[in-house]
Amino acid sequence: MKLKKRKEQVSKNNRSIVLVTGGAGFIGSHIVDLLIQNNYEVVIVDDLSSGREENINQKARFYKLNITDQKALIEVFKQERPDYVCHEAAQISVSFSVRDPLFDAQTNILGSLNLLQCCLLNHQVKGVIFASSGGTIYGEPEHFPITENYPFRPQSPYGISKVAVEHYLDFYQKNYHLPYVALRYGNVYGPRQDPYGEAGVIAIFIEKMLKGEIPTINGDGEYIRDYVYVEDVAQANLLALKNMVKLSKVVREVEKTKEKEKGKAETETKTEAENKTTPGPGPEIEIKLNGFNLGTGRGISVNEIFSLLKEIIKFPHPAHYGPPRAGDLRKNVLDCRLIKEVLGWQPQFDFSAGLEETVRWFKENIH
Repeated sequence: MKLKKRKEQVSKNNRSIVLVTGGAGFIGSHIVDLLIQNNYEVVIVDDLSSGREENINQKARFYKLNITDQKALIEVFKQERPDYVCHEAAQISVSFSVRDPLFDAQTNILGSLNLLQCCLLNHQVKGVIFASSGGTIYGEPEHFPITENYPFRPQSPYGISKVAVEHYLDFYQKNYHLPYVALRYGNVYGPRQDPYGEAGVIAIFIEKMLKGEIPTINGDGEYIRDYVYVEDVAQANLLALKNMVKLSKVVREVEKTKEKEKGKAETETKTEAENKTTPGPGPEIEIKLNGFNLGTGRGISVNEIFSLLKEIIKFPHPAHYGPPRAGDLRKNVLDCRLIKEVLGWQPQFDFSAGLEETVRWFKENIH
């Protein structure tokens, strides 16, 4: 990788510099666009393994490299000196993570640690926003919608990697005073999503239906997910960045409250044990307020998606049904009240409107 000198490009104003890993990808490119619209300077790091050159905003500075390349990443940080980091780069396939856990860990865990170490080298970094996964870290919950204090029960190496990075972020915050926010995405959809991967049933269906091909629904089509439009996700990242200091204060207050409640619970447990009355409390549920669920709170089935797209596209054929896909969670719906209360975020696109925008983009860009 060749790093260009940019003395002439060094900011002479007070604009914050944001480094976006995966900034040429589906979600990352939308975040980049919104940051630039809001007068931030943006630096993109992406190896283009899944990102696309056409997604790169021409007003951003771009470095083609993999986040596991420690030496090159250090050079980017030294040269650009970012104020914030939005970490979107990842190996995103759940099924691939099952087939190759080592590669998944190298990219998603070690790559993330490389990034965090670079943040320590540059003391100007004021905070990190991490793309976590509300769709995988909680496993197969028993109650819906899922709140942030639900236990982590990932069932794939991909989900495990997201949990691991959240724990590392917590470590870096407590030991090195590096603020962070983990945004636990639901199923993100919208323009620029790859229709040839496994991660976007909406993109896959649209691409096939526009070509006159009949999509296949796995199983009975009643697999339910919380779908959130990509521009709403970008807006949440912007709000998290703007409120990094506020969020750090919220976390500290929560930690204080947890300590008080823990002390009270221990006292009550001790009293109950001494009196030998009722059984003590069950296992403590960890409150993880550094992480915010990001979805709509509404579950949509695959059958509903096909039905809505059939109407929007005027597709004349019924879907094919195939065998269920091994390992697919049956249901995932996120409770997103916390991010609304703390950041004032809520989705602006209802599902039908988001689908129409996505179909419009595919008609104009996929041939």
